[in-house]
Amino acid sequence: MQSENLDIHSLFNLEGKVALVTGGSRGIGYMIARGLLQAGARVYITARKAAPSMQAAEELSAYGDCIALPGDVADEQARAEICQRLQAEEPCLHILVNNAGTAWGQPYEEYLQAAFDKVMGVNVAAMFCLTRDLTPLMEAAAVSMNPARVINIGSMEGLHIPTVHEEGNYAYVASKAAVHHLTRHLAVELGGRGITVNAIAPGFFASRMTDHIFEGALEVVEQNSLMGRVGVAAEMAGIAVYLSSRAGSYTTGAVIPVDGGTSINHQHAMTPSEVSAR
Repeated sequence: MQSENLDIHSLFNLEGKVALVTGGSRGIGYMIARGLLQAGARVYITARKAAPSMQAAEELSAYGDCIALPGDVADEQARAEICQRLQAEEPCLHILVNNAGTAWGQPYEEYLQAAFDKVMGVNVAAMFCLTRDLTPLMEAAAVSMNPARVINIGSMEGLHIPTVHEEGNYAYVASKAAVHHLTRHLAVELGGRGITVNAIAPGFFASRMTDHIFEGALEVVEQNSLMGRVGVAAEMAGIAVYLSSRAGSYTTGAVIPVDGGTSINHQHAMTPSEVSAR
C-alpha cells in the first residue's frame, strides 16, 4: 500500500477550495481570510457595511482571489441574499468561517435585555442559520477523506469568566459558550454529511473589539496570558488553515483555545484598577 503524502505543502494546501468568511473586513476575520488566501483558497468575505467590505477585499486581493459579499448575516433577508449571490457564483463551498460577532458591556444592575437579544442573535442564531442555509452547498463540496469544513469563532471567554474588562460582558460570554456547544451539536448533525464542524476560542488579538481594552489594560491582558503577550495574525491564520486543510480532515467537534493559556491561568491576575493603584 502506497504511503500517504505528508509533504507540508500537500498537507496544508487549499488550492481549488472556496471559502466564505463572515465579518472578514477586519480583526480576526481579516487574519483568517488572509491565511486562507495565502494557502491557495478563493475567499469571499462579508461585512455589514459595503465600503469596508469592498476595501478589505481589495487589500486582501494582494494575497489571492478575494471577493466582497456585503450584508448583515444577522438580518434574515440580507443573509438570504448573501447565500443566493454565493450560490450564483460557486457550485460548492468547501470552507465556512462563522466569525461575525458583537459584544455589549454594561454594569450588572443596568444590563439590558436588548443586549442579550442583539448579542445572542448575531453570535449564535445567525451562525446557526447561515450554516443551515449553506449546508447543501457544503455537501456538494464534500468528497471521501476530504470533508467540507465549518469553523465557528468562539472565545476564551466562553471557557472562563473574564475579569479584565471591569464591566459586565454577560451576553457575550454566554453567547460564546453557546457557540462552543452548538459547534459540538452541529458536528454530530453534519458529520454523516461529510462536513466537519470545529470552533476556535481566541484570546486577545488586535481588533476593533479589543482596542478599548488594550488602551487601558494591555499590561493586565499580557499578565493574564501564560505567554506574556497577545496573539498575532499568524497564530489565528495558522489554526484556521489547519482546520481547513487535509491535515485537519479528522478533527471535528473540537473547541480549540488560541489564547496563550489565558483560559487556564488560575493565578490571581490584577485588574486594571489594581495596576493603576501600584
